[in-house]
Amino acid sequence: MSLQVDRPLKLARQYKLQWEKAQDAWVLLYPEGMIKLAGGAGEILTRIDGERSTQDIVANLQSAFPGADLQQDVIDFLEHAYDKGWITPV
Repeated sequence: MSLQVDRPLKLARQYKLQWEKAQDAWVLLYPEGMIKLAGGAGEILTRIDGERSTQDIVANLQSAFPGADLQQDVIDFLEHAYDKGWITPV
């Protein structure tokens, strides 16, 4: 199954997104460890709330960062996160 751009997304149950001051980055915490998120990955994941779809997240980020062509990068990252099991459809 692949990521559907019109379905709301949520973090998978075992993951928690948190700003880690010591890392100076967003991280995904899970029982076995931590994933340090690079670049805009944290900005993308902060918008996953169980109500927004991929389309909504792209629109929100484009509003927050006008003039930037983010659509394909956001979709690529969300597909990666989905494949890794970090996010799931609601």
